[in-house]
Amino acid sequence: MQSFKSFYKEATIPSRDESLTGSVELNPAALGNPAVVRKLNAVVGAIANMEYLMPENALQRLKSSLNKIGLSFGAYPEMVDESGSMELPLTLFGGRFGKDENTPADEFLDDDGISNMVEGGLTLKVRYEMINNNSCKVFAKVE
Repeated sequence: MQSFKSFYKEATIPSRDESLTGSVELNPAALGNPAVVRKLNAVVGAIANMEYLMPENALQRLKSSLNKIGLSFGAYPEMVDESGSMELPLTLFGGRFGKDENTPADEFLDDDGISNMVEGGLTLKVRYEMINNNSCKVFAKVE
């Protein structure tokens, strides 16, 4: 029979691969890192992979989840057709405004906060379609 002390020792020290605490080595705001974008797409795909009564519900859930790491997107068009797609530009922490070391004295820096890390910034590409049971299937990806 296994003693409680040995059982407790085995149960409380997970191996590195089994830990569910997340990664402290990976900054979620470092969008120039392809690993961050890949993990972000995993989260976006998991949210979008469900059926929704209305496609707006999926976008609200995506917006809420992305806001947790500082990403946001603006207003999206009304989704009244049976299917459609859209591209929503993303901003990091509301974008950047002000000066940096390369800005001339008579100009201001005003961008999305991502373009300095990823050329052209990032967009949330969304495609939706109504399915037979009158619910909606949403497909989304950050590129």
